[in-house]
Amino acid sequence: MFTTWRSESKNRQRLAALGPRLRRLALAWCGEESLAEDLSQEALTRALSRLTSLKDDQALEGWAFAILANCFRDHCRRQRPSDPFDECIDPSQHSADEHLSQQQTATRLRQVIAQLSPHQREVLMLVDLEACSYAEVADILDIPVGTVMSRLNRARQQLRRLITSDKRTPSGSRSFMERVK
Repeated sequence: MFTTWRSESKNRQRLAALGPRLRRLALAWCGEESLAEDLSQEALTRALSRLTSLKDDQALEGWAFAILANCFRDHCRRQRPSDPFDECIDPSQHSADEHLSQQQTATRLRQVIAQLSPHQREVLMLVDLEACSYAEVADILDIPVGTVMSRLNRARQQLRRLITSDKRTPSGSRSFMERVK
């Protein structure tokens, strides 16, 4: 009995520590700070209320990500949110020109990722942002590993197409900073 309580207490602490990662992943999926906060809180609340149903303590992280994925899907069923990607930029580390360039790149990346399907975005963010293995993503999203691999491949191909088509601008066009100068 004492070891069960101790294990549950440790898992509660581990869940609390997962909060920032859940928020970051939710933000990558939905693109809105307040919605990401709501989704991550909902996922943590569900996880805490169902903590006794967790069979393997080692699977806590994937289990929490799966709950977040279900919360996100529930939200998508209720309404269609915007889906830009968010990236933190530390302005203190760069000049104004570099900072502006990074902001423009991040904005363009958000726009390109928003064009992916929600399924592709989920897989891409779990693999590339959260560094989950294909098997972990398959468990989290409750899909076969082959589906994870094909969605990830299609997402990356689509990103490549969208990014390279964006670079093919008319020869007379100049970057924003060149036009300003």
